[in-house]
Amino acid sequence: MIRTQVFLTEEQARDIKLRAKREKKREAEVIRELLSEGLHASRSASGETTGEALLRLARLGEKLRVKAPTDVSSRIDDYLYGDE
Repeated sequence: MIRTQVFLTEEQARDIKLRAKREKKREAEVIRELLSEGLHASRSASGETTGEALLRLARLGEKLRVKAPTDVSSRIDDYLYGDE
């Protein structure tokens, strides 16, 4: 596990403390569970992960036979922002 530090509002700290006491768990465990639930919910709301979206776009590019310039990796800034 990685140790980190966050700032909570007084209300958040109180709610976590109460939930931990009610569920007979440590506050850190409650925080980890709530964080996991929140992250899972945000992934579920969009229906796909970022990786899945990128793979879907890659498959679409293959299907449409989109061809990128051969030097796109070395000149990415030029293609994105124009020549300066």
